[in-house]
Amino acid sequence: MNNTLSQLAEVLEQRKTQPADKSYVASLYNKGLDTILKKIGEEATETVIAAKNGDKEQIIYETADLWFHCMVMLAQQGLHPDDVLHELQRRFGLSGLEEKAARNK
Repeated sequence: MNNTLSQLAEVLEQRKTQPADKSYVASLYNKGLDTILKKIGEEATETVIAAKNGDKEQIIYETADLWFHCMVMLAQQGLHPDDVLHELQRRFGLSGLEEKAARNK
């Protein structure tokens, strides 16, 4: 797994025990899943807008925000980025059409 993702996952776990007034992530956990999902939606929209505008630096910045908030959601749900990476690895060698058809069975 990418070292940066591992380090971030570790920090996100640590934030679960911190007071909400001392950490942005702790405040997200405290507010609950709906707030975390709202942030993901906002960041996804900002990423789409950045891509439409073709601003590479802004695309990178907004994608980092989107990934970050997705990782907060994963941690809140008791999941780890490795779970997603394993799923991506599982899909190697499958065409996208084959993978989608297998899901529908």
